Order: sequence, then structure tokens, then C-alpha cells
Amino acid sequence: MKVNRLPTGTKSKRIIIFAIVIAAVAAAVVVTNSGSFFRTYSIDLGQIGSNSSENGEPRAIVPLDKIVGGGPPQDGIPSIDNPKFISAAEAEKILQDAELVVGLNINGDIRAYPLQILVWHEIVNDNVGGSPVAVTYCPLCFTNQVFKRTIDGQIVDFGTSGKLYNSNLVMYDRTSETLWSQALGQGIVGKYAGVKLDRIPFDVAFWKEWKQLYPDTKVLSRDTGSTRPYGADPYGDYYTSNDLFFPVSNKDDRLGLKEVVVGLENEGQYKAYKVQQIEDTNVINDSINGKSVVLFSIHPAMVRVFDSLIDGQKLDFQYDENSTKITDKQTGSEWNLEGIATDGPMEGKHLTRLPFDEGFWFEWVAFHPETEVYPG
Repeated sequence: MKVNRLPTGTKSKRIIIFAIVIAAVAAAVVVTNSGSFFRTYSIDLGQIGSNSSENGEPRAIVPLDKIVGGGPPQDGIPSIDNPKFISAAEAEKILQDAELVVGLNINGDIRAYPLQILVWHEIVNDNVGGSPVAVTYCPLCFTNQVFKRTIDGQIVDFGTSGKLYNSNLVMYDRTSETLWSQALGQGIVGKYAGVKLDRIPFDVAFWKEWKQLYPDTKVLSRDTGSTRPYGADPYGDYYTSNDLFFPVSNKDDRLGLKEVVVGLENEGQYKAYKVQQIEDTNVINDSINGKSVVLFSIHPAMVRVFDSLIDGQKLDFQYDENSTKITDKQTGSEWNLEGIATDGPMEGKHLTRLPFDEGFWFEWVAFHPETEVYPG
């Protein structure tokens, strides 16, 4: 069954707020003689400070002229740096069942970050289960990602830079002012150019399923220190249109521009999986450059990926719609969504959960033009 997994907002407010976004975009563009509509930023060497190469240019791993202004200035979209949380019962007053949340479970500390809030802030600097993390969201690409905030042993805060690369969020850390690509999970300009951030597995789920799975979840509060019309989505019908506001370096028509995909990488091989296909089959057994993986989707919009090798044995999984159970074919053991064997010879064993990228196809293929598409 096809499920609308894209954000929804208060339709009556969309037209007005969408006009504000268009105005912000218009402020960031100019028409040049060459026909280019997008003003590119020249990176401020004063901002980069001493993080330059020997020839005085900023240390960068991407072409500087491909980093473009997104409209708002640095921190014009304010990160949430002191997040407050409410209970699931309190969240019922502001969240509808069909709204999406980013879910985290770190050391038993379970939290939900509604997209209705993230769409206005894009970054939440938080501490979950004793781990400093950055919960990030780029509405233009429908990409969520969670990163550890520890770099070189130092905890940093991230903010929005006001810039985009391949139409994707470019963050900066407030310690070194390095620019970081959300899609790459990597520093692209500055001191830490080329350095990768550690990613943390997360969920994208409907509030209906998340609260049922985790009734004790904490939920990000609208008390953010900013005044925003939470519950209204400023991007209107952008998610379902064929429009892109900003340029990308590579386009590919193997899938629709805004098909939602899960992207996996291993040792230089990239592969995209349609989320709808994962939902329809519930379980996909696959390998990527020799690494065995399994993708689970038992609840709408919610995908988890695990290493299917355990104790040196590769397992193949299957889902029974009648019993709603996941079992492995090799031992017949039953497994839950957490990747834990709950019955059978493997009882008590844990699969290793893997991070992944999820978002619109155009974003994944812009960064990884060599990607394969499952099943091939």
C-alpha cells in the first residue's frame, strides 16, 4: 500500500508562508549574462581564518563556486541549542498521527523530533543518552541525519551556514567555522575539510507508530526560544512537485526526482533502495561490495538496516504477513525490529544496526552519480 510519507502542514497557512520562502529564495538569486540564476558565495577567508591551503585559498574538497546562497544568512535559520522536551501525552495536543518525527534511541534515552519543528530550525544540538549529537534536517532534499558532535575530542555546536551544496544543507561548527555537508557527513571547507562525522542510526516514523512503539518517548517541545508557526510547512507542495529551487551537479532519470530512497555505501560502492519497495516487501536481503545487509520495514515510512552477518554466519531474513514475524531462514529464529533474536537458537543475539542516508533521489544521485539502484 502506498503511503504518503512526505510532510504535511496546515494547508490554510501554506500559501502565505510559501510566498515568504520564495521571497527569501529570490533575495539569493540574480540573473547574469551567462543565464545563471543562482548567486554563488565567495567564501569569506576571514570566516575560514587560518584554515587555508598553502596558496592562500580556503582548504576545500568541493568546488567553491558550487556552494550557493540559500537566502537566509548564517544562522538566519536558527538551530535549537537548548532543546526542551515534553511527554508523549503532552505531544498529543500538537501532533497528529500522520505527522513525521525523527526518532532516536541511544542507551535507552528515547526522543522524537517532529518535522513540523525541524523544518523551521534544521539543526538541534542535543545530548541523548550521554552522547552529544546533532539532529539535522534539510527540507529541500528531505534528508535527515544524526551526527556525533565530538570532533578531535572536543564537543562542538553546529549552526546553519546559509549556504547550500547540491541543494543540500551546509552546516558550520561554531568552534572552527568549518563548513560541513549534511549529505556527505563531511567537512567541505575549512580546517576539517575531508574529515567525516560519525553518524548515528535514527528513524523516520509517523507519530502514530512511534508513540505506540515507544510510549515513554520524550518529544521536542515547541518552546524553542523562537517564534514560528509550528504546524505549518513553509515549503508547501515542493515535496511533491518536480521543481528544484537550486542547482545540482548531476541529474538522473532512473527514478523520479523526489522518489524517497535509502542510500547505502560500502568501500566505494553506492546503492539506492526505494523506500516504497522496502515497505512493500518488508524485508530485503542484499549485499554491497561484499558486505551483507538486511533492510527491515514493518511500519510505514520506517526503515532499519542491519549487518546480517553474526558470529561469522550470514543470515537471510523473511517476513510472514500472517504472523507478522521476522525469522531467519538458517535457524528459524524470530527477530524483532530492534535486531534482537527473541526466540529460537539465536535467542539473545543482536544484529549490528547500520546508519544510512534517506532522502530524495535527486539529492542522493547528485552526490553519488555512480550509484546502483536496487535490485539492479
